Amino acid sequence: MPESTASVAEKSPSGLSPLAQLEALLFVAPGAVMPGQLVEALGVTARDLEKLLEQLEAGYAERGLRLQRQRGRLQLTTAPEAAPQVEKFLNLEATTRLSQAALETLAIVAYQQPVTRPQIDSIRGVNSDGVMKSLLSKGLIEEGGRSEGPGRPILYATTPDFLQHFGLSSLKELPPLDPPEVPPLTGEQTELPLADADAAPNEPDEVTNGG
Repeated sequence: MPESTASVAEKSPSGLSPLAQLEALLFVAPGAVMPGQLVEALGVTARDLEKLLEQLEAGYAERGLRLQRQRGRLQLTTAPEAAPQVEKFLNLEATTRLSQAALETLAIVAYQQPVTRPQIDSIRGVNSDGVMKSLLSKGLIEEGGRSEGPGRPILYATTPDFLQHFGLSSLKELPPLDPPEVPPLTGEQTELPLADADAAPNEPDEVTNGG
C-alpha cells in the first residue's frame, strides 16, 4: 500500500513536502500526465493525491500558474489572465488569431467531441477539411480514435492547448449550450454529405492584416 503523505515528507532526502514534490513533477512533465503516474512517483494514495491537487489549485489562485484537467489527465499551465503578456513575450500575437470558420469548427468539436469530420461538415453545411487541418497543426484538436460507423471515420477531440488558448481549466468550464444534434452516419456517408462536396472550396482559416 502506498505510504501516506506524512511519511513521504519525512523520508524525502530533499526535505520537500509532498505538495512541493508534486509541483516539481508537474513542472518537468513534457505534457499532461495521468494521476496514476503521480501516485506511483510520489508514493501516495489516490485520495492523498487529490487532496494535494486541491491544495495546489488553491495556492495558484493568486499566482500565474493553473492546474489544468482534461479527460482524466493533469498539466501545469500559465494562468489565462497572463495570456496577453505571455503572447507578447513569446511573439505569439500574430499566430494565435483564429478565423470565424476556425472558431465555428472548434466550437462544434468542443461541444460534440468525439466527433467526425463528416458530422462537422453536416452541421456547418460546408467542407471543413482546410479548417480542420489548420486546427490540427495549431494543436487545438487531435485525433482520438475511429468511429464504429461505416468507413470508420476519424474521431476528433480538443487538446490541453485548446483549454489553455481559451483560459479554461477543464471542459466543465465551457459555457452551457444546447448544441444541435449530430446527425448519425448512415449508409456510405463518410464524406461531406452535400451534392457539390467535391466542388466546395475550403474556407480560408486565417484572417490577414489586410482584411
